[in-house]
Amino acid sequence: MNNQDTVEKVFFDSEIIAIIIRGDFYGEGIAFFTPDDFSQQLAYMNRPSGYRIAPHMHNKVQREVFYTQEVLYIRKGKVKVDLYSKDKNHIDTKILTTGDVILLASGGHGFEMIEQTEMIEIKQGPYIGEHDKTRFE
Repeated sequence: MNNQDTVEKVFFDSEIIAIIIRGDFYGEGIAFFTPDDFSQQLAYMNRPSGYRIAPHMHNKVQREVFYTQEVLYIRKGKVKVDLYSKDKNHIDTKILTTGDVILLASGGHGFEMIEQTEMIEIKQGPYIGEHDKTRFE
């Protein structure tokens, strides 16, 4: 399988709604999947034994974030993800399985667990509870 089959970007008009990296993605070195202006950056690294990343700290930089972007890693299971435009219209449905990663960049999303599922979620904070999202059917 080539990497064209293992990385998928879902667009609505010209806006990225989601980026999916399948569990069988493989590459050499480092690959960034997100544009530089995204508030959540997503990359893959494959480094040989002995490769060294110099110790470093990230500088305090004030950033302005308007929308929460979240990354889900499907640790185990199978999940149906429904993707929506900003005006709450259904765009697409994707099935994620063990090892897949999705960055939910814009628009809306909903989930249905097809199998018992374990996920790890990463997103910007601080989380402000129900004020952080708008629910819809």
